Amino acid sequence: MSPAVSGRRLVVLRHGETTHNAAGIWQGQLDSPLSERGVEQAYAAGAALAPLAPVRVVASDLQRAALTGEAVAKACGVDLSLDERWREIHAGVWQGMSGAEVRQQWPAEQEKLARGEDFRRGEHGEAVADVARRTAEALDELLAGLGQGETVVVATHGVAGRAAVAGLIGMDQAMAWTTLGGLGNCHWAEVAEGRVGWRLIRWNVGPPGVEAVPGPQSRA
Repeated sequence: MSPAVSGRRLVVLRHGETTHNAAGIWQGQLDSPLSERGVEQAYAAGAALAPLAPVRVVASDLQRAALTGEAVAKACGVDLSLDERWREIHAGVWQGMSGAEVRQQWPAEQEKLARGEDFRRGEHGEAVADVARRTAEALDELLAGLGQGETVVVATHGVAGRAAVAGLIGMDQAMAWTTLGGLGNCHWAEVAEGRVGWRLIRWNVGPPGVEAVPGPQSRA
C-alpha cells in the first residue's frame, strides 16, 4: 500500500498492452488498440488505483492510453479528460516497423539510445527533450488545479511518462533513461509532494497478477 501523503500526489500510468506491443512494433504516435490482455490489465489497474481516491484522471488522446484512463476513471468514479500533450514520443519513420527492422537499418542510432543520448527518433520524429517540454506544460496546468492532499492519475505512455516524472523530480533526462528503466504495461510511478519539492515514492508498480514486462527501453 502506498504511504500516506499530506501534499499533492501524482500517479503516472503506462497504458495496457497493445497489439503492437505484443508484436514488437515501434508505435510512437500510431493509434494502436489495446489487446485483449491490455483491456484486462486496464481494469486491473483501475481496481488497484481506486483506493488512492484520485480526484481526476487525465489521459493521452491515443486510444491505448485513453481506454486505459477510461477504465481507471470508471473504477474511481471520476471524470476522464484527454490531452494530446501526453502522447508518446513521435518515432518518425520507425513507427510501424519492427524492432529488428529498426536495429538493422539504424544500428548507430540504437547504440545512441543504449547510451542515453537524445536525438530525433526515426529521422524526423521527436527527441525526449521535446516530449519533456510538452508534458511539463501539461503537468504544470494539471497540478495548478490540484488541491492539498489530492491525487491525480495520468494515463500515458512509457517514454512520455518517464520524461514527465524525471522533469518533476529534477532528474536529468539522460540519467532517467539509463537508470529508471521502462514502465511495464499498466504499471505506474507514484510521485508525492514533500516539504522541499516532489519525490519519487514508487516506480514500476502494477496491479496484482500483472507482470512488469516493459518492451525494450528504446522502443516507444
